[in-house]
Amino acid sequence: MNSNPLKIGVLIGSTRAGRFADTVADWFVSEAGRRDDMEIHVIDLAEPALVEELKLSFERSGDRPGDVPGLAQRIGGLDGFVVVTPEYNHGYPASLKLAIDYVHAEWRAKPVGFVSYGGMAGGQRAVEQLRQVFAELHAVTLRDTVGFHMAWEKFDEQGRPRDESGAAKAADVLLDQLAWWGLTLREGRAARPYAG
Repeated sequence: MNSNPLKIGVLIGSTRAGRFADTVADWFVSEAGRRDDMEIHVIDLAEPALVEELKLSFERSGDRPGDVPGLAQRIGGLDGFVVVTPEYNHGYPASLKLAIDYVHAEWRAKPVGFVSYGGMAGGQRAVEQLRQVFAELHAVTLRDTVGFHMAWEKFDEQGRPRDESGAAKAADVLLDQLAWWGLTLREGRAARPYAG
């Protein structure tokens, strides 16, 4: 058992009713949960407290609901991220953009991977746009992604990919890259605080 696992946030970017994100995210979290070098923390933008917090940020009131840890605090306590995103109209969800922009320094010098899903493009157009956004925030995006083309056809009734071995292999590649970058950047931030 790893005594100092990386704290990895799985950020679920869709907030739509009837979303397919739950199926994709649940599968990925189960894959990531098999590792002993990572501690997985799910951040679902559809959580009522986060919906309210982001709504208030959009309205510029600045008040955070209750005593629930805020999004920036949750992001700041993590070593890396995997964003689960659909592709909407060749882009990513507005809820995800709002959440990313709401947090600032907490993203810096941390790795970000992507699990995408959608129609024929499998969410890859959303991922390419997200790479540009995270580069501006001084985050490091991972090369390899996990993508599901025509996603609703790729999962069975139990929420498992029909090509389970192929999907698991893609997830392993992403998680291995995330582990390397997560550890390297965590050690780098501890040795020399990032000044970007």
